[in-house]
Amino acid sequence: MTSSKGEGRAKPRVLVLGAGPAGIAAAYRLSKGKAEAEVFERAPVAGGNSTSFQIDGIWCDYGSHRFHPVADPNVIADVKGLLGDDLLLQPRHGRIRLGGRWIHFPLKLQDALLKLPPAFAASLIGDMVLKKFRKASTGPRSFSSVLYDGLGPTISENFYFPYVRKLWGLDPDKLAVTLAERRVSGSSIGKILGKMMRMIPGLRGETTGRFYYPKKGFGQISNAMVEAARGQGAAFRFGADIVRIERDGSRVTGIVTRENGEEVLHSADQVYSTIPLTTVARLMDPAPPAEVIEAAKAIRFRGMILVYLILETDQFTEYDAHYFPELSIPISRMSEPKNYNSATGPKGRTILCAELPCDPGEKWWDMTDEELGRHYCDWLGNLGLPVKVPVIRTETRRIAHAYPVYDLDYQRHFETVDNWLSTLDGFLSFGRQGLFAHDNTHHAFAMAYAAADVLTAEGGVDRAQWAAHRKDFEHHRVED
Repeated sequence: MTSSKGEGRAKPRVLVLGAGPAGIAAAYRLSKGKAEAEVFERAPVAGGNSTSFQIDGIWCDYGSHRFHPVADPNVIADVKGLLGDDLLLQPRHGRIRLGGRWIHFPLKLQDALLKLPPAFAASLIGDMVLKKFRKASTGPRSFSSVLYDGLGPTISENFYFPYVRKLWGLDPDKLAVTLAERRVSGSSIGKILGKMMRMIPGLRGETTGRFYYPKKGFGQISNAMVEAARGQGAAFRFGADIVRIERDGSRVTGIVTRENGEEVLHSADQVYSTIPLTTVARLMDPAPPAEVIEAAKAIRFRGMILVYLILETDQFTEYDAHYFPELSIPISRMSEPKNYNSATGPKGRTILCAELPCDPGEKWWDMTDEELGRHYCDWLGNLGLPVKVPVIRTETRRIAHAYPVYDLDYQRHFETVDNWLSTLDGFLSFGRQGLFAHDNTHHAFAMAYAAADVLTAEGGVDRAQWAAHRKDFEHHRVED
């Protein structure tokens, strides 16, 4: 075994596992004079599920991605500085199926008043009026009970409940309270109405109902940050085959990679991990205690297939995204990439990207691209969105670890793994995969900045400061 060491260096040496948004942002922040950072990524490119790629000259993402203006001001400032004029401030212009009708999304008050079916609107008003007389749910709290108590039966049963059944493949009463806390920003009809009021012209701010998006796809943010980090001295190893995370007792000392058939040891002051907790437990050597290994095996992630329908037309609809809460259609959301960056070219081409929640082993997972494309067209036709233009072809991308699954037992399993990892010196886990957090990219950046900030000049971690940041992370709320 050969050794790649950082002996005699003035700055701490930090190895970052994973080049998704959290790993990239950590390297960028660390390399601003604080540490010598080196990133190890199994994939050939940076960005993880937040990278972009071209299909027939059109920039595409892994589903629908936006950079939200509610991000930490330091994060926003850095992203603006890196992209300059290539970072567009775009109006949100989506729609959602509620009660069998299309409603603008994010919800607008005037649209809801005019387009919601009268019976649906009356039920919503009844839920709001009768809320104080409605008995609270009894028994253990779950996603189902929290939403039902806060929003009432109409919006719970017609929107949130079927939507989460699709996204996570579980009934709402089998999902943890944490999902409601992090996924649902409007926990009462009053809060939802408040958000709708803030969308009214004259009441909304400059960025209300808008999002940031780069000209060359969402992945341009990651690419720009990688190049900036490299310019600051950070190193990136793509196609890295990590075979072990080395530890000596309660201290992690580095990692081992396999290169050209030979194992190479990379020593470090800190290993910052953004890869899945389940992978960390498997790679740790010596292995964690048996209860930690079993808990890691019980932690679940939800998979997803991205289905790209390439059409012979300039534009399919004017909307950036469509949301489908109904169980009658398997996809949860559809985006049209050209509408995200207002691209006018290439002429005679557009793409519709469908997000199909699905785990390996389910029937959709093993279907061919052509089969999925035919089903996709059928689903759209059933919703009154028939594909009347020629379909050039269908492409797919499959993601095995798209979303963390917050089932009723997840907290116990997560805490078993997380508590053990927290006892290790020289190791810090963060990001969506590292903290099992259902979050946005700007949240991943905020976690990464916090991880960089707690690194001490001696190469240690300020654990009290990190604990305070962890408390802040619990207030992260997903922006759709």
